Amino acid sequence: MRLFKFFKHHINLTLASILFLSAILAFSSGLTAKGTSSNNLSFSKEHQSTCIKIIAALERYHYLGKKLDNEMSANILKRYLKRLDPSKQLFTVEDINHFSKRRYRYDDDLKKGKLSHGFEVFNLYLVRSKQRFLYILNCIDTWEQDLNFTKEEAIVIDDDAKDWQRDLAALKVLWKKDLKNYILSLRLDGQDNKKITETLNKTYPNRLKRLSQINASDAFQILMNTVTSSFDPHTQFFPPRVSEDFDIHMSLSLEGIGAVLQNEYEYTKVVRLIPKGPADKSNLLMPGDKIIGVGQGKTGDIKDTIGQRIDNVVKLIRGPKNTYVRLKIIPASAKKSSSTKTISILREKVKLEEQSAKKKIVTINLDNNNYKIGIIEIPNFYIDFNAYHNGNKDYKSTTKDVKRLLKELRKEKIDGLIVDLRDNGGGSLKEASQLTGLFLKTGPTVQIKTKFRISRLYDEDPAMEYNGPLIVLIDRMSASASEIFAGAIKDYNRGIIVGTRSFGKGTVQELQPLGKGKLKLTSAKFYRISGKSTQNLGIVPDIQYPQIYKVEDTGESSLEGALPWDTTVKTSYDAYQDISSSLTILRQKHEKRSFSDPGLQYLKKRLELMSKLDEETQLSLNEQERRDRKEKIEQHELEIENSFLVASNKTPIKEISQRETRIDDYKDILLKETQMVMADFINTSKDMDYRW
Repeated sequence: MRLFKFFKHHINLTLASILFLSAILAFSSGLTAKGTSSNNLSFSKEHQSTCIKIIAALERYHYLGKKLDNEMSANILKRYLKRLDPSKQLFTVEDINHFSKRRYRYDDDLKKGKLSHGFEVFNLYLVRSKQRFLYILNCIDTWEQDLNFTKEEAIVIDDDAKDWQRDLAALKVLWKKDLKNYILSLRLDGQDNKKITETLNKTYPNRLKRLSQINASDAFQILMNTVTSSFDPHTQFFPPRVSEDFDIHMSLSLEGIGAVLQNEYEYTKVVRLIPKGPADKSNLLMPGDKIIGVGQGKTGDIKDTIGQRIDNVVKLIRGPKNTYVRLKIIPASAKKSSSTKTISILREKVKLEEQSAKKKIVTINLDNNNYKIGIIEIPNFYIDFNAYHNGNKDYKSTTKDVKRLLKELRKEKIDGLIVDLRDNGGGSLKEASQLTGLFLKTGPTVQIKTKFRISRLYDEDPAMEYNGPLIVLIDRMSASASEIFAGAIKDYNRGIIVGTRSFGKGTVQELQPLGKGKLKLTSAKFYRISGKSTQNLGIVPDIQYPQIYKVEDTGESSLEGALPWDTTVKTSYDAYQDISSSLTILRQKHEKRSFSDPGLQYLKKRLELMSKLDEETQLSLNEQERRDRKEKIEQHELEIENSFLVASNKTPIKEISQRETRIDDYKDILLKETQMVMADFINTSKDMDYRW
């Protein structure tokens, strides 16, 4: 009973809701220096009091049991500077040296509610940001005469490769390059000079206006969330206004485009797509994409959103169903503003019935044998909590639906089963545990470790709803409850895990009231029954497929300061017969196919191109070189695309803009390969005489 009470606060925290909390968080556009401004922001006594309470709660309740010390103090300053000035376009070497004098004092200051030094940094950020925007605004009217796009010049796009500049004059050089790069991106998007000038005259005055609207509460929120993120990236403070927004958003139906967003410095990044939501079904948006503009309708002007508060961006994206929203994005495969595109998505209500588990049957011929394979797709781990708590026996849940589907598949006499958990961001922990039980006799399913103890969930029902060959298909977006299920199947040797490394969300958060706001902090960690954590590393498949999502921009490991993978005690459980000998054979057969299968080759080549582009640390500011670069990339993409089309007996295309291959096509390629792996597994299972 005590365990249930512990989990009633966490049991329905899907990855989506956890990351949506992150999404309502801080923002930054770029600022500061030891400037003196008549509009300096000042903290209040309430801010000081709240700061003291936040530090006390973090030290007392956070899973790690950390104390603010000199090491964390220096880390807080480093994170704070990066959050405010990620591109190193605002602070100088002199500023950094000045701020660094107090790098070991932030811990003592914050415990006492002293915020003066944090606000000093923020006020300089505001001054420098204003200087930057005014400098660029002063360049707009004469940019056609002043900017030389034939000059051999480059801009560094890898922030980690940048150095702090020596003085304001050096910063202005960066600002000018940044403006040139932006204009070049607009030219490559097809805008003429007149349209570009109009765009600049809209964009930068709006950014300057947004800068002027930043207040002391915003500054306090950013400072405090720099502190909380020093514990881990899911630990966050929500001031009263944001706390109210969160309550409102969480009570609304999923109407909009069905995307989970979060702030990444000045950008709004897509973290994941709600399965079967408008964005997911459109095949136009994917995790890792960065939204830099939003327009209403099919033809509405795109409003610049760089540096905007994420809750404001969310408001622009949301809207009445059956209306279009246009998004200007930097694709996940691109770096910074090296490439952009604009997409249109029809808003609609996410239909919950479409998120229910579904089945289908395919027949695979292998070595003149036909194998009937059942496939169950589970978009998330759901349960009707109201009906469940009211004692309604007909409540809807993942486990009940899958149990019914398994019964139907048994009647069809399937030879093997694939459970497809791709893009499943999690959901009810109870459901993950009970679903695991459908494929086991009895035993533990997951371990939950707090600061003080370890608890476990068990399958106590000896019945097995399915006891044949089993494959679990996962990808980078399979998270939380999905990882618990896949991890248990792997540890019990009950089936084979195929796909790509999962998300790595292995922590539990809880909300605590804090004055008029809220504090979300990490209070526990999930562990597999083998003692291995699902955190950070996620679940590593037995057979690995080419990546669809960019690992560097998605998943827990992409979050700065994410808690590490580790182990705890192994619990007692009875694993089934070792299947490693079968795995060796299946890997060999998969590798052989990967060299000849057109689909797998296609995905590998796309991944290689994306990796090559990701290695770039700078971009030319010479227009012809940029056009040549774009043409070369598009030609490479065209060759990859046509190679796949020809191998698939389809008509080649003349331009990459004609490409119709979308994310669903990538997924189909991997599902077909999984069916072949299952056919091999069924063959091997006969030879090995496995008993589950």
